[in-house]
Amino acid sequence: MSKMLVFTEFGGPEKQTTVHQEVSSPRPSQVAIEVKAAGVNPADWKIRAGDMGDHWKLPAPMGREAAGIVTAVGADVEQFSVGDEVLGTAGKGHGTFAQHTVLDAHQTVAKPEELSFADAATLPVAGATAYDLTHQIELEPGQTMVILGAGGGVGVMAAQIGNVHQFNVIGIASASKQELVESTGATFVESGDGATDRIRSVAPHGADLIIDLVGGQPLRDIASVVKDAKNIISSADPTTAEELGGSGVQRTSEGLEKITEVAKYGLVDPHVSQRFTLDDAQQAVAAVEEGHTAGKVIIEP
Repeated sequence: MSKMLVFTEFGGPEKQTTVHQEVSSPRPSQVAIEVKAAGVNPADWKIRAGDMGDHWKLPAPMGREAAGIVTAVGADVEQFSVGDEVLGTAGKGHGTFAQHTVLDAHQTVAKPEELSFADAATLPVAGATAYDLTHQIELEPGQTMVILGAGGGVGVMAAQIGNVHQFNVIGIASASKQELVESTGATFVESGDGATDRIRSVAPHGADLIIDLVGGQPLRDIASVVKDAKNIISSADPTTAEELGGSGVQRTSEGLEKITEVAKYGLVDPHVSQRFTLDDAQQAVAAVEEGHTAGKVIIEP
C-alpha cells in the first residue's frame, strides 16, 4: 500500500485528505518509483481549487514533480532500470505527494549523483518552467529581464539562469524575499504600488523581457516597462499576457534535460527552503497557497 495526498472535491484545503492505495504498476511509457522527494507548486492547489478545469477524476492525487528510485518499468521503457535514481513528472492519473508513484517516462531523466533528491525534485516542473521561460525569447548578454514573482521556486531559478547568460536581471518580490532575490545576482525591486517607477529607476531604458509568475493586476501594472509587448511571457496568467500583447510559456521537450544539466554543474540552486513529511503534506500545500514562501517547498515521504 502507498500513502498519498488526494483531494475529494474541487474547492479549498478542507477537500484534501490522506489515503492508502495499492501501489500502481507502470503502463507503457511509464516508470514506477519510490518517492524520495516531491516539489510543491502553485498548480497543485490551483488544480484542487478548480482553477485549471474540472477534468480530473475524483478523488484526484496531488503533486506533479518528484525524484526517487525506480521500482518497475513499463513494457516499452528501455532507458531506465529498477534501482535507477530519477526525476520526472507524474504520469496521467498519478500524483507525487505519495510514498510510491508513477512517472511519465518521456518526462523523466536520470538524477545526477551531484544532486540531492530534494533539489532534483524541484526540477521537473519548476526548473523546466524556468528554463522554458528564459529561453522562449532569446536575449543578448546585457539585455534586461524583469521577473515578476522572483522570490518563488520558478522565479529564483529563472533569475539564476538569467545571471548565467549575463542578462541584467531585475527581480520583483515582497520585501521579505529581498535577500533571496539578491542572492541570485538579480537587482531587487519591491512589489506593490509604485513598482513600475522603481523598475524604471534601475532600468531607465525599459525591459527587453518580462517573465510573469504572478499574473492579474500586478502584471498589468508593470507591463508598460517592456519595450515590445510581445516579450511578455507568462506561466501564471497567459490570458492576461495575451491581452497585453504577449503570450503564455511554450513548454519544450528538452527543458527538463537542460535544467538538470545546469543544476548538475551547480549553476542553479533551487533554494529548498521548507521541508515537510508526507504526514504534513497539507501544511506544505498551505505554505505555497499562502504565497509567502521563499524558494521551494518539498515533501519527503
